[in-house]
Amino acid sequence: MNLLSDKGFDETTVDEIAEVAGISRRTLFRYFPTKADIVTAWAQHMTDVLTTSVHQCPANFTPQDIIRSALEAVIPRIAATREETFSFVYLIERTPSLLPVSLRKYAQWEDSLAEALMLRLPASPDRKLAARVAARSGIAAFRTAVDEWIRLNGRRDLATLLRKVMRLQSETLS
Repeated sequence: MNLLSDKGFDETTVDEIAEVAGISRRTLFRYFPTKADIVTAWAQHMTDVLTTSVHQCPANFTPQDIIRSALEAVIPRIAATREETFSFVYLIERTPSLLPVSLRKYAQWEDSLAEALMLRLPASPDRKLAARVAARSGIAAFRTAVDEWIRLNGRRDLATLLRKVMRLQSETLS
């Protein structure tokens, strides 16, 4: 991920990735059939972090608390440093050929959030739809915070921006 974000996804060759990983090109392709699959594997790890966080939320958390807590849990796990985190997020969000990876990641996050919310919302005929609306709304807030973070060149804290966006979202829709 460091190589891809430093050099650019499209500019980085598979041979360079294999060299940095200390493996042959053939071995790399055994684990990752395409270069995008490397990023997909990283994104899947972020989905796993989000899912674990959702299931660890206390029973008294509101749907908004669950969404905020799970999304905030992902941020420090993206990379070791704030600079690397910004580079990785920028790579995935602003590389046109990685758009499918980004969209798939967000869809998985929505599914994970919706599933958890379904278990916690009061029984009603619209519970499943309400859970999906809340999950999608949470992902929209995260994406908006990421867009603002990128616009600010990573100069603000992403978690702080996320909380601000979620507050604005709640106030605007109330």
